[in-house]
Amino acid sequence: MSYDFDTPVDRHGSMSYKWDTTPDGVLPLWVADMDFKAAPCIIDALRRRVEHGVFGYVSVPDEYYQAVDKWFTRRHGWSVNREHVIYTSGVVPAVSACLKALTKPGDRVIVQTPAYNCFFSSIRNNGCELSANRLIYHPDGYTIDWEDLERRAADPLATVLILCNPHNPSGRVWTRDELLRIADICLRNNVFVISDEIHCELVYDTIRYTPYGSLGEEIARQGVVCISPSKAFNIAGLQIANIVAPDSDIRARIDRAINDNEVCDVNPFGVTATIAAYNEGESWLEELLTYIRGNMDFLTDYLRKNIPDLKPVPLEGTYLAWIECSATGMNGDSLELFLIDRAGVRLNSGSMYGPGGEDFVRMNLACPKCVLSEALDRMKMALTRV
Repeated sequence: MSYDFDTPVDRHGSMSYKWDTTPDGVLPLWVADMDFKAAPCIIDALRRRVEHGVFGYVSVPDEYYQAVDKWFTRRHGWSVNREHVIYTSGVVPAVSACLKALTKPGDRVIVQTPAYNCFFSSIRNNGCELSANRLIYHPDGYTIDWEDLERRAADPLATVLILCNPHNPSGRVWTRDELLRIADICLRNNVFVISDEIHCELVYDTIRYTPYGSLGEEIARQGVVCISPSKAFNIAGLQIANIVAPDSDIRARIDRAINDNEVCDVNPFGVTATIAAYNEGESWLEELLTYIRGNMDFLTDYLRKNIPDLKPVPLEGTYLAWIECSATGMNGDSLELFLIDRAGVRLNSGSMYGPGGEDFVRMNLACPKCVLSEALDRMKMALTRV
C-alpha cells in the first residue's frame, strides 16, 4: 500500500470526542470517525491554507462546485448541477433544515429503523412524530418491509421519508431497484424523500451505490440528497456538507430554513479539504476501502472462531460493523456496559438506533488492525469468563 493505515495515531489530548471522553484504558470503537490521518493531499492543501494566515468569512469558489460535480459524475454517473447545491456545516444540520422546510409540527416522518440516532432528535426538534418502518433482519442482511412502508406512506400525516443510503447502522447499500420501489411508493403518496448519503463512498466488493438523485427527474424533484466528504475522508471536524435540491421552490424553502437556523456559513478549511479530496484523494480512498474490507474480514473470522455468540451482519457499506448479540444472554445496552467495565472496550448499543436495534451493538472498523485485534482479544477474554 502507498498509504499507512497500520500505524496508530495517538488522539489523546487532541480534543477528540471519541477518545478524550472515553475513560483511560478503554478502547473507543464507537463514534463514527476514523483513527487514520486524512489523505496527504488534504493535509497539504490545509497546510497551504494555514500558511496564508487569514481565516475570515468564506466565499465558496467555482472550483468547489466543479470538484463536487466531477467527482460524482466520474464515480457514480450523477451530474450535480451547481445551481441545485446548498452548502452547510454538516449532514445533520442539513437533514434538520430540510425537515424544518418541508414539515409542520404534528407531521409524521418515516424512518427505516434501526437508523442513525440523530434522525430521531431532528424529528423531535421540528415537532414531528417518528413513523418507524422497521427493517426485516436476516442473518445475511436486512430487507425492507414493503407492506409496512406502503401503509405508513399512505398515512395522511406522513409527509417525509428520511432515507439512509448506504444505511447506518445495518451496512446495507440499497440497490437501484429498491430505491426505485421506495421512490414509487413515495411519489404515489406525496411523501418527500430526504436522502442522507454521507457514507456513499464507503462501499465494498461488487456492491454499487446509486445516488437517489440519479433515478430520474421526477424522482429527483420530490427529494433532496445530503452529501459530504466527511466520512470517507475523515474530515468531520471541518464541518462541510451539501444539500442537492433540484426543485427550485423546495430549494428556496430549504435555503430559508438554513438561514433561519444560522447554519449557512462554512469555514475555509472545509471548503479547501473538499476540493482536495474530490480532485486528488481517489487513490487514498481506494486503499482505505481495501483496508477496512480487510478489517471486516478479520472481525468476521475472529468472531466465528472465538466469540460465536456475536454475529456480524454482512457489510456492504459504511465502516461500521453491526453485530447481533442476543446469544450472549445480553441485549445491546447490557453488553455495552459489560464491555466497558470488563473488557475496556466501548461500542455503541443498538438501542440508540431505534426499534429493531435492541439486540445489537455497533463497532467502528476504521482503525489500525492492531487496535481492532486488541479490542477483540479483550472482548474474548471478558466474555469467556462470564
